[in-house]
Amino acid sequence: MEAQAADPSQVAEFRQILLWPLQLNPNQNGAGLGAHWSLLDSAAGQPWQELADEFTEDPAQFQERHYREFTAFLPYVQRLLYGEGKARDARQGAHAAGESPIHVYRRRDIAQARVRYPDGVSVVFQVVHVDLYFFHGMDVAILVLELRGEQLSLSRVQETLYRFGRVYPTHWQADGRAAHCLDRVEWLSASGDVLAESDYQARQRYLEQVCQQRAPRIAAHWEYLLRPLVPHYSNASGSVRYRLVDHHRMPVMAFLAVNEPQQLSRADFVRLALLSAPGPSDVLPLPAAELADFEQRCCSDRYWLAPDSDASNARYLCSGSAFVLVGRADDARFTSVEHGLLAQFRHQDFWLFFLPHLQKSALFMISDRLVDALNHLSIRDAASVRSFKRKIRELKRVLLAFTHGYWFQQVAAQPHAKQLYRMCQRWLDTERIHSEVRDEVEDMNQYLDSDALRRQASTVVRLTVVTLFGLIGTLTTGFLGMNLLAEADSPLWQRLGWFIAVLVPTIWLTLYTIMKSQRLSDFLDALSDERLPARAKLAALAGVWRRREKGSE
Repeated sequence: MEAQAADPSQVAEFRQILLWPLQLNPNQNGAGLGAHWSLLDSAAGQPWQELADEFTEDPAQFQERHYREFTAFLPYVQRLLYGEGKARDARQGAHAAGESPIHVYRRRDIAQARVRYPDGVSVVFQVVHVDLYFFHGMDVAILVLELRGEQLSLSRVQETLYRFGRVYPTHWQADGRAAHCLDRVEWLSASGDVLAESDYQARQRYLEQVCQQRAPRIAAHWEYLLRPLVPHYSNASGSVRYRLVDHHRMPVMAFLAVNEPQQLSRADFVRLALLSAPGPSDVLPLPAAELADFEQRCCSDRYWLAPDSDASNARYLCSGSAFVLVGRADDARFTSVEHGLLAQFRHQDFWLFFLPHLQKSALFMISDRLVDALNHLSIRDAASVRSFKRKIRELKRVLLAFTHGYWFQQVAAQPHAKQLYRMCQRWLDTERIHSEVRDEVEDMNQYLDSDALRRQASTVVRLTVVTLFGLIGTLTTGFLGMNLLAEADSPLWQRLGWFIAVLVPTIWLTLYTIMKSQRLSDFLDALSDERLPARAKLAALAGVWRRREKGSE
């Protein structure tokens, strides 16, 4: 806590919600696609517990906050977020009809986060909650961490937003400090014990990780937060393994209750929206030309500087990676945790920011699986081709499930909520990504369909050739029911002998015709071409038995 209450830009209450999307490795334990939470339930001694649905059946415990959150969304979004009725059953990993496909787990052993900044100052934040979201049918998880602080300077808040949510350093400074990261982050228990701390300064560990595994090392405190989930390259045992989906910098939501928000400069708002490093309030962090349309692209000012509004002096900022709400600290309509904009920020606004990042992560997961399937395809290996076909068909099914279950162009009817959701989608470019992934999967699916048709056509051609040449013998031996050898009254052993004597050559002749069916088909094409001379047709017949060079077919 920093004592500068007289400062008009002082942040009386600060909330930071970090979202960390993760891609989960395909389930190998038979729990079903996306049912990774069932494996988490079976892990012994793990700190995660499934979060009971806040939308309780008991009307006495159902609060107005729950009602306002529910009614903020359109019906199909309500079914995604909350399900229909109480459809939960006791089966591990089951997804009952009417149940929400979102499964939330929470750990309660971490009470505080103590962070040390590059200037040596340490600040302790309260950890409001640490949640892990799983999604039925999607190999994606999202870690959600909410922090709370009080009486912080605006520059300290900007620095926290800029430095805190770093999964790993991008490089190190000359003095050995990790660039853009905090000096230290410690997770504290309720009694003040240190549960885990960051290792940003362990430069050699990060270098060795990328050198050996071709994957970035996850900072120690973030890796601890996810246990028993383990990185996909880790040698540690774990039934659920994950890899990064996007950038090393986590998407972040921020709530700032400021003493005098009108005193914040344009440069201050730019730094908050773009998660820039702190700096002078009268100096823009980027050239003015690049910020000419900042207000149109990043700001929602429906309630900004509107003293007669029910939600006065509240400004929303959005840049895809950040969602920031700034308002007056002395306005209960802004700071109330049950009825004010703070309650709306932590619930309705949370989903407006959460859903586009879920969509982007799921699309990246599908695209990554498509690339992985192509990389493992060997067209000369029949088993590899069959595996590739199964993977593509499964990805097609996953994309259909995503499009119909998680993909929304509109989530709310209120103009303000629609605007914020569209801003997030535009910044994340999810519509373009969805279109590209859909086209990629469709291209692969069409390739498989065309390949199947080609194989069927080739089979039909071969069977037609065999039938045509077999027709000659059939007509010859069956003409008027003629029997060349009258063996009907011969002993049984003699008739069996003739049967076998005819059967073996017939089988051999049929198989040989199938082996030569492609060349025989070429001969029949030449024979039916009236433009070819007899010499060319005879050459085509001789070509049936001519040795062809390797790779010529």
